Amino acid sequence: MLLNELLCISKVPSGTKHVDVDLASLPPTTAMAILLYNRWAIRTIVQSSFPVKQVKPGPPQLNVMNQMQQEKELTDSILKVLKEQAADSILVLEGALQLSKDLYVHTIRTLDLLAMEPGMVNGETESSTAGLKISAEEIQCQVCYDLGAIYFQQGSTNAAVHEKAKEMFFKTKELIAKNGSSSLHFTIDEERLAGYCQACGVLTLSSDDTSQQATPYSQIHRCMKSGNYQDIVNIFLEDNLTLSLPVQFRQSVLRELFQKSQQGNDALDEVCFKVCVCNTVCDVLQGRTVDVQFCQLFLKPSKEKIDFLLEVCSKSLNLENASEALKRKMAAFLKNLCLGLEDLQLVFMISSHELFMKLLKDDERKLLIDQMRKRSPRINLCTKPVASFYDIPASASVNIGQLEHQLILSVDPWRIRQILIELHGMTSERQFWTISNKWEVPNVYGNVILGIKDSLTRDLVYILMAKGLHCCAIKDFVHAKQLFAACLELVTEFSPKLRQVMLNEMLLLDIYTHEAGPGASGERPPSDLISRVRGYLEMRVPDIPLRQVIAEECVAFLLNWCENEYLTMQVPLPLVQTNPYVKLGQLLAATCKELPGPKESRRTAKDLWEVVVQICSVSNQHKRGNDGRVSLIKHRESTLGIMYRSELLSFIKKLREPLVLTTILSLFVKLHNVREDIVNDIAAEHISIWPSSIPNLQSVDFEAVAVTVKELVSYALTINANNHFWLIIQADIYFATNQYSAALHYYLQAGAVCSDFFNKVVPPDVYTDQVIKRMIKCCSLLNCHTQVAILCQFLREVDYKTAFKALQEQNSHDAMDSYYEYIWDVTILEYLTYLHHKRGETDKRQIAIKAIGQTELNASNPEDVLQLAAQRRKKKFLQAMAKLYF
Repeated sequence: MLLNELLCISKVPSGTKHVDVDLASLPPTTAMAILLYNRWAIRTIVQSSFPVKQVKPGPPQLNVMNQMQQEKELTDSILKVLKEQAADSILVLEGALQLSKDLYVHTIRTLDLLAMEPGMVNGETESSTAGLKISAEEIQCQVCYDLGAIYFQQGSTNAAVHEKAKEMFFKTKELIAKNGSSSLHFTIDEERLAGYCQACGVLTLSSDDTSQQATPYSQIHRCMKSGNYQDIVNIFLEDNLTLSLPVQFRQSVLRELFQKSQQGNDALDEVCFKVCVCNTVCDVLQGRTVDVQFCQLFLKPSKEKIDFLLEVCSKSLNLENASEALKRKMAAFLKNLCLGLEDLQLVFMISSHELFMKLLKDDERKLLIDQMRKRSPRINLCTKPVASFYDIPASASVNIGQLEHQLILSVDPWRIRQILIELHGMTSERQFWTISNKWEVPNVYGNVILGIKDSLTRDLVYILMAKGLHCCAIKDFVHAKQLFAACLELVTEFSPKLRQVMLNEMLLLDIYTHEAGPGASGERPPSDLISRVRGYLEMRVPDIPLRQVIAEECVAFLLNWCENEYLTMQVPLPLVQTNPYVKLGQLLAATCKELPGPKESRRTAKDLWEVVVQICSVSNQHKRGNDGRVSLIKHRESTLGIMYRSELLSFIKKLREPLVLTTILSLFVKLHNVREDIVNDIAAEHISIWPSSIPNLQSVDFEAVAVTVKELVSYALTINANNHFWLIIQADIYFATNQYSAALHYYLQAGAVCSDFFNKVVPPDVYTDQVIKRMIKCCSLLNCHTQVAILCQFLREVDYKTAFKALQEQNSHDAMDSYYEYIWDVTILEYLTYLHHKRGETDKRQIAIKAIGQTELNASNPEDVLQLAAQRRKKKFLQAMAKLYF
């Protein structure tokens, strides 16, 4: 309406098409008005082609619905007219590119002059200086962008137009670079422009574009079009080092290859496997769980598959520059791969590979082989130890620098002692424990060690302990034990205090060794180790420096190995009162011990609840500002509880026992659900044992609780990615935060892991009515309405109202009639037949009739036949959904 008014005021000839007007011969303000109108028309057409998320309507109100319908009809009619005139508007804008003169746009002042003295149309308001001056280059920049956008939109039906779009967008970039992006008269979304340029570069890339630097996206697009799939594998393999491609893009390429393979191109099966392997190794290096598709493709491993997998692993990890964390992730992946293989020849291929030998130390390989031997006595792998690289003889002729270098490198206690004796013989002025900044000893120990009077003994004790702690941190437990044993032998001669310190550190080392070795495969620790852990907790030796981490690890160790009887009944009361980790461990053990238990046994659960609520509470303080107002300050890390929330989280991440993790996770989920403004509750096991309210709700830091729940679920799934209850919690979190596609992924994964990928019935305590309803809502909000209708059948009582409403939706983003074969409810199929008949959709009606005509759905059949038919369709539908969302 306003643009039409502007055209009238600017004296645009009425009844004349804009395309027939010569812009160069018109007054500047008239030409500008025509340009503005046609640019708006083009932009409106482009904007209308973008998908818009539909807003879910509230309760129907007749007057509101009528108004909305009128607005929609008016908008549609305007769009229809604009699209009919689109070709003329494009010609007008193309003509505007030929203009070399500056134009002017009306301002409030010039419009006021027109209103006051309409007769002055040939005066100032029509002169070359009227209004706001817009330079020719600024006009060209805007017009090029608008033309590029409409060309790009038309390219979906005419690929040749993409070349013109590319030319316009790159010309826009040149003009922005020339005039600067901070122009007062125009604003162009440079991020969207960059996206347009990249898309055009991909869509118009030809064999002649070798001089231009092709992006991985354009290379992959060209390979997909030309069928050169091996190059896609090479690109993915190279990207495993740089990690530049997003994981979603990698998965979309794999899905497209799978679709082509399922359409009858059997040659693509091998390519799908190779791309899947590249994606899986990328996931492993980035700490993500191994995808279900990899497990499916690896059900029947072969020598060729193992060879390629090892090649990808080798090329994806630069051992010289890779961090220890990356090496550990790759080593864990290869170990799990070995444990999952049944063919011993394939196991030998992996264990004898150069990468495997470099990533796993001698003791780790021996532990793995022991596990394999227990499974199969026939296995016989190469376990020859590697000769010590650091066994270098020293002589008095070497200088101090060389000796210090050897001292830094060596992990042999006897060699370290020999080097220090030689160094102290050369000079008595140096403190050799300071030569490496990597040698760190906790402050509680450092004060005692640095109090040793003899400088040689002081250096030796400090260095042995520092190297032992470093080896322990990098999981080199064999050398750590040697260094600690030598240090223990040394301090026993002169310091009972340091002797107890070393015994404590060796206990911690033995805990780490067992947990990383036999404990990882489920083997219980020896009774001697359990007794030593109990002894440490009960120790009452005065003036002994203690590290808090040892108490943490001891309590976590007892919880992980279900020593609940000791923690609940035998641990001394003073220890519970003085050590917060022992108190927390006792409450956790007592709660787990009583599960599920009668109502009167929930007192320990209430005690644990109160302790955790206090830890998650914040202390509020009031502060008066400069303006005299009183403001409320919340301290995130409260000292009201027995420990900080960060310390609690660190302690929980040392736990591995499923019931303990489930219990603490259930507590935090309940605490999260207690929040007043919570919309969607999260479900968890044993949630009913916790109190349903908190007296002082305002004191709880619910933001921190929400973050903690997310962190705990993520950690729990690293311990066991196949725990369906934990997967349901993860799905509920995504559902509560409106991430519906991710929520469906985890709901489906939860069902898949407990039903052999839906080949068995999903237990009803996993797919409860609440879970199914949330899956229905996810599909509905993703506009997958046919999936909604099918899921309505999964409820204990079929929700016909929701199913029929979903089927009435015509704008569905799923496979629609391809899903009809998964419907077993005859009422829904009859409604579909009626609906398609009413709409005149003959083909879809025939598909529905074919589905309803299958004999196994006949209502006269026995109940077990009907149940079998329903179960078969459930299985196929859920497997199809899994392929879509995994």
